[in-house]
Amino acid sequence: MVRKIEKLVTGFNTKDGAGVKLVRVLGNSTIKDFDPFLMLDSFDSQNPDDYIAGFPMHPHRGIETISYLSQGAMVHRDSLKNSESIGSGELQWMTAGSGIMHEELLPASPRMLGVQLWLNMPRSAKMSPPAYHSIRESDIVKIPIEGGTLRVLCGTFGEHQAFKSSYVPFNYYAIDLKPGASIELETEEDYTTFVFTLKAGAKIAGRDIAEKTAAKLSRGRKLNLAALDDEAELLVMSAPPLGEPVAWGGPIVMNTEQELRLAFAELQRGEFLKEALQY
Repeated sequence: MVRKIEKLVTGFNTKDGAGVKLVRVLGNSTIKDFDPFLMLDSFDSQNPDDYIAGFPMHPHRGIETISYLSQGAMVHRDSLKNSESIGSGELQWMTAGSGIMHEELLPASPRMLGVQLWLNMPRSAKMSPPAYHSIRESDIVKIPIEGGTLRVLCGTFGEHQAFKSSYVPFNYYAIDLKPGASIELETEEDYTTFVFTLKAGAKIAGRDIAEKTAAKLSRGRKLNLAALDDEAELLVMSAPPLGEPVAWGGPIVMNTEQELRLAFAELQRGEFLKEALQY
């Protein structure tokens, strides 16, 4: 069965952190349709003043945050004492689990182009130990395709294996297509799957879709993608839905309002971090 487009989300301009300009594509209003994907923020600027203020130290619990940079740089520091940077073509994967504090610094670069995704964690794993992992450009599987390249950022693609979440099967591909090039992907039929047009518009499931749009797809095993008149970079994200209640308050995502209130109470009491010393 070939996947078709069920929903399109274009997002809106906003600021977060210490004043970083971004486009918020997924959020509270898309929880049900995009389960287990919670939030998707897109960054695209050639003006460092739009983003160098960064994201000062803040908490997370109950989610995994995955930051992918097509172009640019990002420095991560957290309460586990990790301090690492990534550059173009690389990812930062942070499992918040039971609780973590972190900050993200965004050094000036010719162009800051990328996304941050929040992946929900199942109820059984929300209080798991926090963790951090950088995925380097040299670690990413690159598969030549006709008219472009498919990079397996995480998960699996056929026999190819990349970094995997310990909690949610998540396949994440970055596909570069030259003008007019196309590809047909095999996907897990019951996985929630969407495509984000990071750079340039594209033809997704037979429809022309504008740049910086998330296209949620119907169930199916095949997905057809094609570039239009410009070279395109498409991000394909796919994971099984959790089907669990979501209680979301700022940087914390739990299953009930009681759990959410407890998390914020622990923050106030200085009892939020379970696994490490405060940074």
